[in-house]
Amino acid sequence: MDNMEVDYFLAVLALVWIGYASVTDIKKREVPNWLSFSLIAFVLVYRALFSVINSDIMFFVYGLIGLGLFVALGYLFYYGRVFAGGDAKLLMPLGAVLPFSNNLSGNLTILGAFVLLMLVCGSLWGILFSIFQALRNGKKFAAEFKKQMAKNKKFFYLSWIMALFSLVLLFFDSIFFMLTLIVLIFPLLFVYAKSVEESCMIKEISTKKLVEGDWLYNSVKIGGKTIKPDWEGLSSKEVKFLRRYNKKVLVKDGIPFVPGFFFAFIILIFIIQNYGLFGIIL
Repeated sequence: MDNMEVDYFLAVLALVWIGYASVTDIKKREVPNWLSFSLIAFVLVYRALFSVINSDIMFFVYGLIGLGLFVALGYLFYYGRVFAGGDAKLLMPLGAVLPFSNNLSGNLTILGAFVLLMLVCGSLWGILFSIFQALRNGKKFAAEFKKQMAKNKKFFYLSWIMALFSLVLLFFDSIFFMLTLIVLIFPLLFVYAKSVEESCMIKEISTKKLVEGDWLYNSVKIGGKTIKPDWEGLSSKEVKFLRRYNKKVLVKDGIPFVPGFFFAFIILIFIIQNYGLFGIIL
């Protein structure tokens, strides 16, 4: 089941594309569509040529299957509000890159392993990035954290009551110890995340600098029209409308998630090369 070998051309190609996407995501909080679509084109053309030259049609078919699965997963993450549009689109071509095994079950395992690593690496990256932002904006973050603590007092009171209840249940089963910790920590994590967002991720920019996909922080009333914040961000039509007016608006930055793709891909390749498919499963 671990009869497989990393295709170095596909691996290097993906790393170059994801690496560039990571830089643009960190700098501009956007991933250009041409990156995702060009990677799909390059990967499928390469797989098609390889299949013809080596009389191995399954090399191309597995790429199509992986692409189809990650297209579906990208839409699921996007409409589930896990990923922004650029992240979801970049995920799709990786489904065509990653099938390295010569059997379907092996390829499904590789794709599943990448998704798991991506979520773990993305979460760890997000935590480190938020800590960096909090330290970088120390005074603003501290003031906002104090404000959010006061604003969410009832949330903490409720968690303390629930924690006391779970401590009573601890006498019956030790598993409730973890539940107690989660109940106590969750409000603090919520306040921390909210404080980072409010103090570090909101910025004021001119309407002239708005781009498609920017997230408005609050509704904007301008030119007799009200444009409300939306998960999908500003449309090209809304951007063109707003650019007609010289006005300052508040937009919200998200945490760049693409570097999580980059680290997950490197770790996956390392595991495959050193431990094979069984290393991934274990």
